[in-house]
Amino acid sequence: MSAVKLESETMADGVSQLQKQLVDYTASLFDEAFLDEQFNQLQQLQDENNPDFVVEVVSLFFKDSERLVDELTKALDQQAVDFKLVDKNVHQLKGSSSSIGVQRVQRACIAFRDCSEEQNVEGCLKSLQHVKHEYSLVKNKLETLFKLQRQLLAAGGPLPR
Repeated sequence: MSAVKLESETMADGVSQLQKQLVDYTASLFDEAFLDEQFNQLQQLQDENNPDFVVEVVSLFFKDSERLVDELTKALDQQAVDFKLVDKNVHQLKGSSSSIGVQRVQRACIAFRDCSEEQNVEGCLKSLQHVKHEYSLVKNKLETLFKLQRQLLAAGGPLPR
């Protein structure tokens, strides 16, 4: 067997292994309810003309979410909590989470809104911690997903559909 053919087969095995790893990892994100069908729909909007569409949208989500979480932290740190502001920010975070399919953050926001509507400061503080936790988890999971996608593309493989 020639060295070129052996190298070619080794590369194909590597690509195939990366594809399987990516498919399995993506499936786990859905199985563990980090992502929902909305994320699949977001991915369907990506094409050759805009190959970084999902990464760009998710990056905007990260930036906006961090701003909203900071504003929520400040609002709940006040002596007199402005629950209208809290509710507005939680509603916005819930909407953006829903629009990209980040299910666990969205669900955490629903519970947060319930506490805000009840003007329950203690409940809001606990909900804020839960939102921060879920956000941190999903951010790490999505960054890993995008890293796997970049590795697969760098190895010359196509992204699975």
